[in-house]
Amino acid sequence: MRNLNKTPITLSGIGCIIAILFIRSPQLISDPLPSSSPDTVTQEMVELWMIELSNWGRWGNDDELGALNLITPEKRKQAAKLVQTGISVSLARNTEKKIAVDNPAPFRHTMTNTAVNPVAGQYSMDTFEVSYHGYAHTHMDALCHMFYKGKLFNGYSNQEITKEGTQKLSILNVKNGIFTRGILMDIPRLKGVPYLEPGTAIYPSDLEEWEKKIDVKVGSGDVIFLYTGRWARRDEKGAWDISKKSAGLYASTAKWLKERDVAMIGSDAASDVAPSRVKGVNQPIHQLALVAMGIPIFDNCDLEELAKEALRQGRWEFLITASPIAVTGGTGSPLNPIATF
Repeated sequence: MRNLNKTPITLSGIGCIIAILFIRSPQLISDPLPSSSPDTVTQEMVELWMIELSNWGRWGNDDELGALNLITPEKRKQAAKLVQTGISVSLARNTEKKIAVDNPAPFRHTMTNTAVNPVAGQYSMDTFEVSYHGYAHTHMDALCHMFYKGKLFNGYSNQEITKEGTQKLSILNVKNGIFTRGILMDIPRLKGVPYLEPGTAIYPSDLEEWEKKIDVKVGSGDVIFLYTGRWARRDEKGAWDISKKSAGLYASTAKWLKERDVAMIGSDAASDVAPSRVKGVNQPIHQLALVAMGIPIFDNCDLEELAKEALRQGRWEFLITASPIAVTGGTGSPLNPIATF
């Protein structure tokens, strides 16, 4: 059964210490230490942000859309007006069929009927198989993809997820697709480098500096795409274990995402910087986004062509559309996001 307590996540173990910190140091929550420090965020702060940044109950106790509620009909109409040149760019990585250190479960493509072996008559037929969660295949994480202390977003129990699939917060809730404004955050261009080195942390100050550079401010219902140059570096230097070391958002950006009311986040890796630099918390951005704020995530997008087209046009905002596979009980979906300028 679902727990509808007003307090979305109970604090345990270090709960008393956290409560004291909350009472004596409210500034710790609203104004964390300068984001430029790599040692700013602690596990205790993430615990507090799980409550402070929570969207549980914001759109009703039975809500399963989370921050996608911010993509209103009016927001869609505004996004449609961004189409000026009609040029579209795919944000999906071509299927990776070869095993590699960052692709332990390659995409499987099996031909089941061909001209050479026409077992089913005059048709070409094939079968796809993919274990898409991880660091290789472009996919969307549904809100049920991660749980914390036994709870999913909006207070649903992780017991809703069984071997038959999930009963709540599945990808089926996104069957009508994503249609809103997308914004590319090209951090290597901001830093004057071709790509970010693995382990580079991106802070709120970086995101705000990029906003000023392109004269676009992230707002309610937007999807932001974080370009780190992951695939460009892979093509140049080869694959590496991105699960252990990758450029991405530092935990302090979670508060920035909540303040801007973004609907989704995406990147050419998994959004989180790795290592996370927060002792005791492996993926704080995933945890805070999916579980606390109800923000779905696009992982492993190929943003190389998008970055080139945005630079060519001098525009880093566009219409973003995406349609996941309508899998009943699915925890996410491989998909092909499209940016249209």
